[in-house]
Amino acid sequence: MMLRGGTSRGLFFEAADLPAGVEERDDLLLRLMGTPDPRQIDGLGGSTSLTSKVAVISRSEHPSADIDYLFLQLGVDEPTVSDRQNCGNILAGVGPFAVERGLVPVSGDETSVRIRMVNSDSVAVATFATPQGRVEYRGGVAISGVPGTASPVILGFTDTEGSATGSLLPTGQVRDTIDGIDVTCVDNGMPVVLALAESFGLTGYESHVELSKDQPLLDRIDAFRRKAGQLMGLGDPAGTSVPKTVLLAPPRDGGQLSTRSFIPVQPHTSVGVLAAISVVTGMLLPGAVGHELTTDWPTSRIDVEHPTGHLLVDVVVDGGAVVRSGVVRTARKLFDGVAFPREK
Repeated sequence: MMLRGGTSRGLFFEAADLPAGVEERDDLLLRLMGTPDPRQIDGLGGSTSLTSKVAVISRSEHPSADIDYLFLQLGVDEPTVSDRQNCGNILAGVGPFAVERGLVPVSGDETSVRIRMVNSDSVAVATFATPQGRVEYRGGVAISGVPGTASPVILGFTDTEGSATGSLLPTGQVRDTIDGIDVTCVDNGMPVVLALAESFGLTGYESHVELSKDQPLLDRIDAFRRKAGQLMGLGDPAGTSVPKTVLLAPPRDGGQLSTRSFIPVQPHTSVGVLAAISVVTGMLLPGAVGHELTTDWPTSRIDVEHPTGHLLVDVVVDGGAVVRSGVVRTARKLFDGVAFPREK
């Protein structure tokens, strides 16, 4: 099944329908997606990292979860398959898929599914409409980066601190320096390195296209994040998508902050769900990069501006610990059928 989850699109599989061996599984997925090829013309990918994603779903044996969700990020022009991160956007489609496949029963007009995110061994709860025993994708909620409206999927996260690094502050400090730039490295569901946009000679309001054409900047971001990866205990992140780099600026469109993020080097047209949650979490820590921007934040619900709109996240931090974090997304089933992989 192919679903749009948030601002991403992916292929959703039951684990039992894929090869058990990792190498054989990854080879099949690459051929289904049409990777490696910048256009992915011979597969189901959409020639971007946002549309080259896979969710592998199965019933869970974990006492706190209904299903297990393994996220895989596939390369576009490189034959890579990474399980080193979660994806909060694709997560929005996991609950509906589980109901569609009969892995979880409908529990009324609204169904909640407890999802173990295998990548980080943490649990999220997805709540969505299921009137008359079926998933309802139609609704009135709009999210930036997606045309039209759809039914909301409420995602609540627990135990996401240190999802990939083992610690909310993987360097052990709230502030570090990389290449003379003050940074905060934080991991609350997604390892990210935060810096002020002005530290890179940017306003923080540049368009995705402007950033894409600035090759010296992209080269600098690549070198910067590789050093951050080492500092965060992730080793050399070359060939992987984490850590994400997120540049911060004051808001200018009614939100609480402006962001420009890179995955891993290419500028993101919006901002990832878990990346945004990690960004806000980090900024709420006293002494962190960008903390001065949080002084006028009115509530726990923070409006994060990005190149194509806004993302609303809910984060509460108390005494350096995460109390709660969540987000509102939407999802839509695009097709359900048989895909024919490219021959080896």
